[in-house]
Formats: sequence, structure tokens, C-alpha cells
Amino acid sequence: MFIEPSLTGGRRGWIEVICGSMFSGKTEELIRRLKRARIANLSVEIFKPAMDTRYDEQNIVSHDESKILSTPVESSQQILLLGQGVDVVGIDEAQFFDLELPNVCDQLAQTGIRVIVAGLDMTYQGQPFGPIPDLLAQAEYITKLHAICVQCGNIATHSFRKSSDKSTVLLGEKDLYEPRCRYCYHNVP
Repeated sequence: MFIEPSLTGGRRGWIEVICGSMFSGKTEELIRRLKRARIANLSVEIFKPAMDTRYDEQNIVSHDESKILSTPVESSQQILLLGQGVDVVGIDEAQFFDLELPNVCDQLAQTGIRVIVAGLDMTYQGQPFGPIPDLLAQAEYITKLHAICVQCGNIATHSFRKSSDKSTVLLGEKDLYEPRCRYCYHNVP
């Protein structure tokens, strides 16, 4: 855990981003960090997009079924309002939030809050996803996680969509997506 004392004896805030492809363990790592913050007796608020009800309407749930209670919100501005006065703010599925999320995270960090954000860094088309690029530019700490390519067993960095649906946001799991390495993403049907 990184608690940095400021020059005046208080805490400084910062932003941590956990990113990678689907099935790389982003949510699992977010849950691990948030549980450790609670063990350290820090006050924690956790948020997820209200639209993400794949596993649970309230809990953030990883693919291995680890879970932690969260508050579903419609916009990043709600995080700013509800995240005041705590030590740590956790945000899952950040790619689904509006483009104001980096500003919200910056404002929280400026007030001394540790902000931990998890999300996909690329769409299924291999393009930067939502607010994640700006969050990566602002973050003090970045953790890029990798899955395993289901085609060849190499490190996977892409989320391959098995559906012909072309919308950027299509909630799904192993039924709609699989992790692939760069080569298999571009070359294997």
C-alpha cells in the first residue's frame, strides 16, 4: 500500500489504473487492493456503472467470483459527489463511464484520495476505449494485466468478439468474447 505523507503532515492523493483485455484479472486485482485498504482500516467507497449487471446489480464480481459491494452509478459526477471524505475510491469497468471520469478522478486525488480504477484499455476493435487513455496519461501508477490467448497460449492483449454485433458496448462474457494475442486477434478467424 502506498501512503505518501505530504509536506504538511497529511496524505496526498493519487490515481492508479489497472487495465488490460477481458479475462486478464483486472476486477480481481481491484478487489484485492480494495480489501487490503479495508484491512488497513481505510475508508473505502466503490463504484461501478449502473448498466453493468452481468454478475450482480450491486456487487463488483470477478470472473473467478470474488466480489465486493459497490454503488452502481449512472455518471462519473455521481462518483465525485459520493466519493468525498473517504481514503480510497475504487471504480470498476471504467471504460463504460463518460469522458469526464479522468477529471473526476483528478479532483478526488487532489483532495487526498487514493483512486483505483480498473477497465479495458481497448475496444473489441483494438481502439482506445472511452476515458481510459486519459486516465492512463494522468495516473501515477499503471498496472497492465494480460490474459492467455485461447488460440495459441501466448500472452493475450486483445478482446476478440465472437459476435457480429458492431456496437462498441456489448455486455458479455465468454459467450461473446475471448482473449487473444496480437497475432491471433488479427489472423485467426
